[in-house]
Amino acid sequence: MPFTLYYNICNMINPWILILVFVVCTIAGYFIIKTVPSLLHTPLMSGMNALSGVTLVGAVTATGFALQNGSGVLAQIFGVLAIVLATVNVFGGFGVTHRMLQMFNKKKGDKQ
Repeated sequence: MPFTLYYNICNMINPWILILVFVVCTIAGYFIIKTVPSLLHTPLMSGMNALSGVTLVGAVTATGFALQNGSGVLAQIFGVLAIVLATVNVFGGFGVTHRMLQMFNKKKGDKQ
C-alpha cells in the first residue's frame, strides 16, 4: 500500500515544478555558500559530505524503483550512473576533508 501511494504521488507532480525547485535551490545554495567565511569551509565541507550520503541513498532508491517498476533501460542506466557519481562525491569529499584537516596537525618532529 505505501509503495502504491508513493507511485501515485510521483505521477501527480508536474515536472516543471521539479525543475523550478531545482533551479531555485541551486541559486539559493550558491548565494549561501558564497557568504561563508574561509575559516568555516572545512567544518562545513565535512557536514556536507555527510549530507551527500543522503544523495547516495536517494540514488539507490530511485534505481531500485526503476528496476522494480520495469522502467526503460535508459532510466536504469541513469540510476546506476547516479549511484556511481554519488559514491565518488561522498568518498572524494571525505578524502579532501581529511587532507585539509592534516594541514592543522602538528608534525612529529615539531616542538611546542
